[in-house]
Amino acid sequence: MDVFGSENIYQGRSKLKLVIVVVALMIGGFSLLYTNYLVRILAEREKGMVQLTARSIEFIGNESDPGESIELATDIIESNNSIPLIWTDEKGHPISRRNINTTGMTDEEVMALLESKVQEMREVYEPIEIGSVSGKPQYVYYENSELTSTLRYYPYVQLSVITILSLMAYLVFNYSRRAEQNRVWAGLAKETAHQLGTPLSSLMAWLEYFKSDDRLKDDPVIDELGKDIRRLEMITARFSNIGSVPVLKPEDVGASIADTLNYLRPRISKKVTMDLINRLPAGVKVNLNRALFEWVIENLCKNAVDAMSGVGSIQIEIQSLRDHRIAIDITDSGKGMTKSQMKKVFDPGFTTKKRGWGLGLTLVKRIIENYHGGRIMVRRSEPGKGTTFRIFMKTSETTRAAEPQQVISDEQLA
Repeated sequence: MDVFGSENIYQGRSKLKLVIVVVALMIGGFSLLYTNYLVRILAEREKGMVQLTARSIEFIGNESDPGESIELATDIIESNNSIPLIWTDEKGHPISRRNINTTGMTDEEVMALLESKVQEMREVYEPIEIGSVSGKPQYVYYENSELTSTLRYYPYVQLSVITILSLMAYLVFNYSRRAEQNRVWAGLAKETAHQLGTPLSSLMAWLEYFKSDDRLKDDPVIDELGKDIRRLEMITARFSNIGSVPVLKPEDVGASIADTLNYLRPRISKKVTMDLINRLPAGVKVNLNRALFEWVIENLCKNAVDAMSGVGSIQIEIQSLRDHRIAIDITDSGKGMTKSQMKKVFDPGFTTKKRGWGLGLTLVKRIIENYHGGRIMVRRSEPGKGTTFRIFMKTSETTRAAEPQQVISDEQLA
C-alpha cells in the first residue's frame, strides 16, 4: 500500500503539544522538589521543638524548687500547639499528651488511643529519652504536625491538578483541530463538487452529441467514455457527501467491491492482478453509502498499485465475524511498511509521494469510521513483503437473522 511517511503538515502542532507536556512536567517536578525541601526544613524545625519540649518536661520533673525556670519550661511546653506528642514511662505507657484530640472520649478510650498512637509514632521517629527522679528513663514520642503532613501530599495534589488541566487542554486542542479539519474538509469537498459540475455537464452534452453521430455511436470508445462520465458523476456525489451526513442503505458489500474492481481493471497496469474472495453467506448486507464506500476500495487499490510499482497482486477477502460484524482484508504484494510508518499511515498530510497530498488514507479512515461506524487498521505489514489493511463493519439489522450460527472468530483471522 502507499505509505504516508515523510511530510506532515501537522508536525508543528505535535511539537506544540510536546512543549506543553514538557512545561507541565517541569512545573510539576520543580513543585515536588521544592515542597519536599520545605517539608524537610519544617520536619527538622519541629524535631528541634520537640527536643526542647522534652528537655523542659525533664527539667520540670527533676526540679524540686519552683521558680522562674519552671515557669519558662512550662511556657515552652505550652507554646507547642501543633506537634502531636505523648510522654510515656519506661514501658511505653502514656503519662501525658499534647495536641491529640480526645474530646468526648472515656478514660479507657483515651488510653487505648494513646497506646495506638505511640505505636504509630515509634514507626515515624525515634522517641526522645528523658531522665526522671526515679532514675528510670521516660520517653517523648511525636509525629509531624498537620501542616507538615499536608505539605508532604501537596505536590502530588498539584501534580494531579496539572495533569488534569493538561489533559483538558490536550482534549480541547484536539477537538478544535478536528473541528477545523472538518470545516476544511467540508469546504474543499463542496467547492470541488461545484467546480466539477460545469465541465461534467459539458462532457455529458458532448457524449450525447457523439452518440447521435452514426459514425461514432457504435465505437467502443463511446462506451468507455460513458463509464468515465458516470464515474465522474459518482466522484462529484462523493465530494458532495463529505461534510454532510451520508445516506446509508443495506447493500451487498461483495457486489459493491466487485463493481469497483471491474472498473479499475482496464485502468491500471496489466501486470497487476486483482482477486475477490467473498466468504459471506447469501443475503448478508451492510449499511453503506455506496459511492463513498467504493471510493475507499478504489483508494486502497490505487495505493497498492503505486506501492507495487505497477507489478504484483491485490487480493480482497470478506469474512464473517462474531457480533454481527464482517472483516474486509485488502492485501497487496507491494513494498510494505515499517512500524513507525504504520503508526502514521492515517495522519493527514503524511505522504511519501513526490506529488501526493497525504489525504487519501485520511479520507478512507474518515469515511469508514465517521460515516459508516466501522474501523480500519493496518493488520500486518513487512518491508518488501506487502501490506494488509483490515476494515471492520457491522451487518445491516434487516439481514442479521439470515446470518449463520457458525462464523469465523477474530482469533482465527488474526
